[in-house]
Amino acid sequence: MIAWRDLDDADPALAHSPLVRGVEKTFAWIGAHGGIPLTPSKAFKRVFVHWAAAEFDWPGHTEADLFAVNKVLNEPDFAPLMVLHDLMIETKLGRHYKGEFRLTKAGQALAGHPGRIFGTVVPFFLFRINHASMSRFDDAPILGNWDVFLNVLNIETEDGATGGHLRRVLFGAPETGPLPRYDEVMGQLYIQVLRPLCWAGLLKQGCGEVSYRFEDAVFMKTPLWRAALRLETDGKVRGATRH
Repeated sequence: MIAWRDLDDADPALAHSPLVRGVEKTFAWIGAHGGIPLTPSKAFKRVFVHWAAAEFDWPGHTEADLFAVNKVLNEPDFAPLMVLHDLMIETKLGRHYKGEFRLTKAGQALAGHPGRIFGTVVPFFLFRINHASMSRFDDAPILGNWDVFLNVLNIETEDGATGGHLRRVLFGAPETGPLPRYDEVMGQLYIQVLRPLCWAGLLKQGCGEVSYRFEDAVFMKTPLWRAALRLETDGKVRGATRH
């Protein structure tokens, strides 16, 4: 069973959430400008995308990261911003109106309240968004459920665990063969579980040698995990095997 704790707006653990920070920064732009201009296809215009890239400071998608591969930024070039845009529409915090993205009354009521933003946006993002749609492949959702994932990760990521270790704990060892092959299960575990938890701010992906292998990345709980989640395995964490 997964239970969420209410977070005070002043809780310092909220600073670990890129998702909450992105929503707050977006609300601040709208507060200063009245709305975010939209393209004819209803994407955010470049003026906002460039600003968001600098202000959001999204791990793995910083301004430097994005401009390293793009001369200019459109919304599809900044994947977390696309997710955030859709998320604010889905949760009815914002809407498109006369060529702009504007806050609804529900969104206005959350402005300046990061604890309430977290409680509104993060559970919806984790549990109701189809994260498989972010894959390059047309994959079915990964086998498993969030109750299992969170309770296992609660123990395994206490002191940090590699993606490869988590893959083996949850799904067993990958198949081996004479030639290297892409581990699709590891890829989907990252795209559908580990990355969303990092974007929510509950996990952090450890820094170290630059590697694009999900197996080698190290994942660890942030203070926000402990502040926000109440899980069945909480009593087992202190006695967990360290990795």
